Amino acid sequence: TDADRQQVEDALSTLDRAYERSPAGLIFSIGYSRSYFERYGAAPEGVDLPSPRALSNFEDPEFDTQDMLLHLASNRADVVMEADEALFGEQETVNGIEAMSFPGTVGSRRTGFIAPGMPSERQDEVDGIPEDIQVPEASKLFMGFNAGFSGNQASEAFITIDEGPFAGGTTKHVSNLHQRLGRWYGDNDHDSMVKKLFGTHQVGDVEGVGDNVGDHSGVVAEDLEALVEEAREHGAVGHAQKMARANRDKEGNVLTLRRHVESTDEGIASLHFPSLQQGISTFEAVREAMNAADVTEETPAIRQRVNNGILRYIFVKHRGNFLVPPRELRALPTPDGEAL
Repeated sequence: TDADRQQVEDALSTLDRAYERSPAGLIFSIGYSRSYFERYGAAPEGVDLPSPRALSNFEDPEFDTQDMLLHLASNRADVVMEADEALFGEQETVNGIEAMSFPGTVGSRRTGFIAPGMPSERQDEVDGIPEDIQVPEASKLFMGFNAGFSGNQASEAFITIDEGPFAGGTTKHVSNLHQRLGRWYGDNDHDSMVKKLFGTHQVGDVEGVGDNVGDHSGVVAEDLEALVEEAREHGAVGHAQKMARANRDKEGNVLTLRRHVESTDEGIASLHFPSLQQGISTFEAVREAMNAADVTEETPAIRQRVNNGILRYIFVKHRGNFLVPPRELRALPTPDGEAL
């Protein structure tokens, strides 16, 4: 109803007023699932937003089909906690401003973090890391390396929907993955980790956790013939190396913007992986490239989950697809783009 939409807008506007929109304050977005829009009998007009599905034949995730995904982020954990509690009626003010409650119930809360040293500090909170292994203090990942290099990320221009009633918005795929770190550290020395996480060309170039590579991982797109040749020579193919084929347009522009975070939810070393792009099919194409089925057909040493990037060490538990509408449509939009 119009009253519901007004309540959503009032609650979100309160957060706008309470905090500076910056990492030091609060950054947030709200996305809507296809299931939400289908309550109106239609998919969102002009948006590539299919229902979530398994993206390999060896995964069996639970699908996130809840109406909404509210993503709160800050460099300060207390800000995220306060905003959450204010939205859902657990406190009356938010940073000194009267709180307005959000008209909804929370299906699940998922928490994450990203910064050098944080995985190392938290490794005792999770199962699966061998006692004789210390995650490097400089690493952003439980796997012992850094990620999210800015040179490997799309600009806003390449992830923004440019036509239709939701122009100015974007789509978000969110997955939750568990990590088998005992196997990761048990199987690989440093060079093998670099080969599988980055690519075969990066062995010898990535020092420590990867700080020396700057803002670009050094991975560039290769065609199938080149990938097969590399796989045969090195007996493995890299995670970033595979995906680069689908994650760039003909001019070399990156098509997806990823902002994953590590997590200790449920006492398990895991990660939440949000990816932003114009349409979900772009993410699905990149994920298909990660499977590297065409490489395994040509290279006996590369199997479905053996020597095939990091597929042996990660297990998908959740997948969900959401439309993040432009700001003016963020309060319970209809499929044709009407809201407050």
